[in-house]
Amino acid sequence: MLGHRALNVDDYLGILKRRGWMIAVPAVLLALVGFAVTFVVSPQYVSQTLILVEQQKVPDDYVRPVVVEDITARLASMKEQILSRSRLEPIIERFNLYGTKRMSMDDRIDTVRKNIDIKPIHSEMARTGGLPGFFISYKDADAHTAQQVCGEIASLFVTANLNARAQSVEGTTEFLKGQLADAKRALDEQDAKLAAFQSKYMGRLPGEETPNMNMLTSLNTQLDATTQALNRMEQDKSYTESMIAQQQSFSQPGERGGSVAPGSQEVALQNLQNEEADLTRRYTDDYPDVIAVRRRIKELQAKIAAQPSAPTTAAPASTAPSRNDSPAVQQLRAQLRSLEQGIQAKRHDQALVSGQIRMYQDRISSSPMVLEEYKNITRDYQTAQGFYDDLLKKMNQSKMATDLERRQQGEQFSVMDQPNLPDSPTFPRRGVFVGAGFMGGLFLGTILVAWREYRDTAIRSERDVWAFTKLPTLAVISFSNNDPGADASGGRRWGLRRRKSELQAGKPLVNAGG
Repeated sequence: MLGHRALNVDDYLGILKRRGWMIAVPAVLLALVGFAVTFVVSPQYVSQTLILVEQQKVPDDYVRPVVVEDITARLASMKEQILSRSRLEPIIERFNLYGTKRMSMDDRIDTVRKNIDIKPIHSEMARTGGLPGFFISYKDADAHTAQQVCGEIASLFVTANLNARAQSVEGTTEFLKGQLADAKRALDEQDAKLAAFQSKYMGRLPGEETPNMNMLTSLNTQLDATTQALNRMEQDKSYTESMIAQQQSFSQPGERGGSVAPGSQEVALQNLQNEEADLTRRYTDDYPDVIAVRRRIKELQAKIAAQPSAPTTAAPASTAPSRNDSPAVQQLRAQLRSLEQGIQAKRHDQALVSGQIRMYQDRISSSPMVLEEYKNITRDYQTAQGFYDDLLKKMNQSKMATDLERRQQGEQFSVMDQPNLPDSPTFPRRGVFVGAGFMGGLFLGTILVAWREYRDTAIRSERDVWAFTKLPTLAVISFSNNDPGADASGGRRWGLRRRKSELQAGKPLVNAGG
């Protein structure tokens, strides 16, 4: 009937009335089967624990953490490590997991991996970042075994986190130690180069130009004072020599009748000329000392020219000491020796000051070249010093972070809830199995009823007649089960087939039953 015409509510109710048992029986049977299966299937118990991620107890402003990797990435890495064969095989052997099922070790490890579940907890607060914690659960046929294995896995995570952080900070510290040693060697080399440069160019280094100029000015002033003192001493020497000559001329009368010998004036003139030559080598013609010496030379030359010329046979007075010298002459000779010693000392001082002046002039002239080389050396030294200081700072931070991890004051995993002992299995659930069996039975019964109705061609109403013949119904004969020799169902089926064949032959039906 289903494939012949559209059905209404009365048709569905009629089908349900005729074939409702075909839907109810499979539903009840499959529900019973589902209930029975729950006693056959091996139960599965799930034990779960919660691990929280505790942040560093010391503020980051005081001790910066060395491990800055995202906790989600570290958790994924630790999960792969813990689910490895080397970590799971000891647990499987200790608790004899799946040892009665004749499974190979590889199959047992794969089964244990499937039964372990790691579920991260993401923060529900906006913009908090990080990972507050994660759940660890393990599924097994025995509740106590599930609890113990879950505890072992949680312990592995806590230990793995401590070891990973300790290895990270210790590895960072060892690496920084090596880098710091290399940086120190480089800094020592640059320091040695800088020390050698400073020793080589002492007094010519940048920043010493002003002291050098001041020292040069002071030395020039000192040289001027020494030169003036030397000139005065030489004048005094000339005067003393002339006085000795005069005293000798007075004590030894000669052919001129006691006149002063001109030899002393010539000696004084020669000394003044020597002084003039020395001054002109160092000063200009308008220098006061040069002008004064030249004036004295002219006066002495005029004085000599005004005296009468001495006989050619006359010899100048001797300045050499003699036993016949008077006390005055001896005193003058002592003064002369003192002056000569002073003149030698002043000339020695003059030479020293001149050498120092040349040295400072050379320092000042070579300062630009030294400055350029000094910049190159100090730039390399400052670079090495900055790199060393930065590594030293990082090294100290790494040591504090290492000590922090050793005291377990850094970020660590804390077991918030110990693995629970499950009271009831998570699989199989009897209500789910019974409900699934019942729904499956309903679906199967419905499919069976639909197939039977589709295959059924019996005519049961005027709508069925119209669906087959497109002709109006003149009369309806009610079904009667009084036909002898035939049972109710057989007679009903025969009568229906006969009426159907008449309808297909085009004969109108007559309502014999009123």
